Amino acid sequence: MAETIAERIARLIGERIVSGDLLPGTRLRQEHIAYEFETSHVPSREAFQLLRARGLVVSEPRRGIRVAPLDHATIQETVEIRAALETLALKHAAPRMNMASFEKIEQALVAGDRATTITEWERENRAFHNSLVAPCKMPRLIAMLNDLQLVNSRIIFSVNRSAGWQPGSSHAHRKIVNALKQRDFKRAVTLLDAHIRGLEQSSGDDSSQNAPRQ
Repeated sequence: MAETIAERIARLIGERIVSGDLLPGTRLRQEHIAYEFETSHVPSREAFQLLRARGLVVSEPRRGIRVAPLDHATIQETVEIRAALETLALKHAAPRMNMASFEKIEQALVAGDRATTITEWERENRAFHNSLVAPCKMPRLIAMLNDLQLVNSRIIFSVNRSAGWQPGSSHAHRKIVNALKQRDFKRAVTLLDAHIRGLEQSSGDDSSQNAPRQ
């Protein structure tokens, strides 16, 4: 299904927020967005609603629509919700995984290992986590996780701007996959939970040079 004008605007503005091109607190004016994308105010307003639902913008009285803050409280909340929902998805996905499932997961792992930029790696990181939970066959849960992944990606880019990023393999991802292949689902879920929660610690440690592989 082709995306609507509002969805396209939300996707492109969301990418700017996630990458850090639009900083926390930046005001987004509906008329400016409408002018840039050569559309009416209606799709712009709908795009803002989508971005707000994804946790990327906030509406403040007398201040209008602004890029959502990325403080410790926001990061902590994102990590807690994502850990709860993604482990739930994995519990349902793990018993349904087949050879095709593991092929998609492995493709994301290999691509992530070969990444030479944070942008490339982050894209494959999303692909890995999406492939991990896709077999759960719970569309509403997957949709919520996709929105959380956007905020998660924003945290990753933010941490790497201050801590730096270096290419390398993701041992945490490998451990999760190995546990799944051994059908040790309980261990896989435990490893995923610890992996996700590690992002909160990484975001508070500016000294980490290769921290946010979440």
